[in-house]
Amino acid sequence: MSTSPHYSLRTASPTKTRAEAVVVGVLQGPKGPVLAPGAEDVTSAYGRRLRPLLATLGVTGKAGEVVRLPAGGELATSLLVLVGLGADTTPDAVRRAAGAAARAVPNSTSVALAFPADTPELVRAVTEGHLLGSYTFTSYRAPSGAAGASGPSEVIVLSPTARRKEAVAAFEEARLVAAAVATTRDWVNMPANDLTPPLFADAVGAAVEAYNKGAAKDAARVSVTVHDEVALAELGCGGILGVGNSSSAPPRLVELTYEPADAVAHVALVGKGITFDSGGLTLKPGNTMHDMKTDMAGAAAVVQATLAIAGLGLPVRLSTFVPMAENMVSGAAARPGDVLRMYGGTTVEISNTDAEGRLILADALVRATEAEPDVILDVATLTGHMVSALGDKITGVLGSPEVVEAVLAAARTAGEESWPMPIPEIMEERIHSSKIADLAQHDWIRWGGGLFAAAFLREFTAGLPWGHLDIAGPSYNAGGASGHVTAGGTGTAVATLVDYVRALTS
Repeated sequence: MSTSPHYSLRTASPTKTRAEAVVVGVLQGPKGPVLAPGAEDVTSAYGRRLRPLLATLGVTGKAGEVVRLPAGGELATSLLVLVGLGADTTPDAVRRAAGAAARAVPNSTSVALAFPADTPELVRAVTEGHLLGSYTFTSYRAPSGAAGASGPSEVIVLSPTARRKEAVAAFEEARLVAAAVATTRDWVNMPANDLTPPLFADAVGAAVEAYNKGAAKDAARVSVTVHDEVALAELGCGGILGVGNSSSAPPRLVELTYEPADAVAHVALVGKGITFDSGGLTLKPGNTMHDMKTDMAGAAAVVQATLAIAGLGLPVRLSTFVPMAENMVSGAAARPGDVLRMYGGTTVEISNTDAEGRLILADALVRATEAEPDVILDVATLTGHMVSALGDKITGVLGSPEVVEAVLAAARTAGEESWPMPIPEIMEERIHSSKIADLAQHDWIRWGGGLFAAAFLREFTAGLPWGHLDIAGPSYNAGGASGHVTAGGTGTAVATLVDYVRALTS
């Protein structure tokens, strides 16, 4: 990610702010476009000339619309940027508009954002939206070849509540969570040759070390343990080894703990960390393999959510488990028909080596149950079936009904689209269809594969409250930027997990 500009929260009027560009929101009103709350002074400055000016420019207020115009003598700035909000001023609409604004003025050295921001929720939305909308991944490009301009060095979020502690807290927390999402995007965008399981484990260790060095003196630290292939064999993690032994880059299991003294709950997080997925002997078609470096998005999300929750000082104990493996083709690859013994002793018959994520998650889920948490949440780019069912923008949420509802509520607060999915009783019959092992890993029935996978994972949760987030669709944006979601890795689920844990403390 490029170097972030300096962000500040102020109460100044957009008409008097001496930023090179001032951004305001536009609403689709019943009688035509109108400037949104936050831009009242701009409306007054233009007076009766505003409505015909908007009509001449073709402004509609449609969500994501961006129109630039010289400000003239009415404002202290030289450039006024109008960004469409659509029909309302919800945090979701504001977040998306702020994201679009981040790419609207790449050559301005300073930008002031005059969006609706009179509540902590809206301050958060403006700040997160702009930070995430300005994200770029340029680590592999020469400075002269990097896409786009360098962006502003200063961003001012204007809010009438800027001096209130609730607004300041929302502003600072938004910056912290956005940074966690951005690092998740960085990891997801990293090519697989530079993020093998050992290198990914090293990156997690470095992130934990950086957090601990920067944490306040009295803050609880995050501890990290890395189990290599030798330790995994001693533990009996047959799922992780069964997948990871196919690669010359050996597998890892990374475990994080955060234990604040005043913890009011204990949450276990589990994330799928397949650093590259060729499909194994059930080889993927070549044209679908390019983006399989992103199959570790769940792992990246739970690690960064852990560090964000610790950074916020939330009084919830976390036990985080991150199995990492590369699913490759070799003489050591698992075969269809093989039987693997998971951590804890359950045996699983393999039918499809391209359904490997559930195997490494099984080991990690059993490890999570041994920590005796109040609830387990797993995040995984698990099934193409979920993408077929919900599209590529929506997370499927399955598991214990009360946990699913709480995750959906957190996702709404975080502005991440999610939808509940069932685990029908018939899936019990399907996952127990193996004639030689305790469980069948896959059954090649075309319908309900995402539900089958969730039912399989549930077998390893020891009956504890559990939620499964299938992010196969929304974890990676293969198209262009839209709102605050940029191309490539999206960092989805980080904010949802943070808000889920935050809700446990209220």
